[in-house]
Amino acid sequence: MRTVKLNDFIIGEDKLTILAGPCATESREVSFTTAKKLKEICAKLDINFVFKTSFDKANRSSLNSYRGLGIDEGLKILKDIKQELSIPIVTDIHEPNQAQIAAEVADIIQIPAFLCRQTDLLVAAANTGKIVNIKKGQFLSPYQMESIAKKIIDSNNDKILITDRGTSFGYNNLVVDFRGVKIIQEELGYPLIFDATHSVQIPGGHGGSSAGEKKFVSLLAKAAVAAGAKGLFFEVHPNPAQALCDGDNMLSLNECEEVFNICNKIFKLQ
Repeated sequence: MRTVKLNDFIIGEDKLTILAGPCATESREVSFTTAKKLKEICAKLDINFVFKTSFDKANRSSLNSYRGLGIDEGLKILKDIKQELSIPIVTDIHEPNQAQIAAEVADIIQIPAFLCRQTDLLVAAANTGKIVNIKKGQFLSPYQMESIAKKIIDSNNDKILITDRGTSFGYNNLVVDFRGVKIIQEELGYPLIFDATHSVQIPGGHGGSSAGEKKFVSLLAKAAVAAGAKGLFFEVHPNPAQALCDGDNMLSLNECEEVFNICNKIFKLQ
């Protein structure tokens, strides 16, 4: 399996890596509060930490759904967090012309699950020279990620992570098949990040917005690490009940240390 170097740590080696933060940028205060606390927790537990949030979430359930602060204001907040707190950043892009702009701040360019087959988007992300985190579409099997990752490889970038959230099963439900961890890491050869919060999401569960079953987040995160996943992805908010998007499946800051600690102990048994 390939490993990916990010600043002073390596994703895919002997430390658990966690990508975590709010679904979308809501404010400077929420972003900084979350980033500071998560950095503190991960430093205490000796976990690699990357702060995540999206300046724009274009794939919302309705026109009225919250999307973020936009590329200019969102990236300014992320730049300040990166500089003031010395934290690496991961954020999504939705259009090829956003890639180079986001790469001025982000250490990892993330491809949303619904857009993971979009060739122009993948090539633009690869051409930044940054690490590319491809979120596996819910409509794809693990094996189908090979041709998607190859688009990045063929664009002269081998710094690839693959994030899995499970697969669509019936209507409005996702099921996680943990065989995918072994397939993606051992057969395809890319570090697997497990998305523990989107995996419990119920798309359209509230009609005009997504619902979620947060009670399963910890269970699935622990199972993913036990299966060999090299990293975990969590959406986190100081108060999920007040989050402007994805509140039903997000962890609160107060819950993170316990979940991260248990997952880290399991990781050390790999």
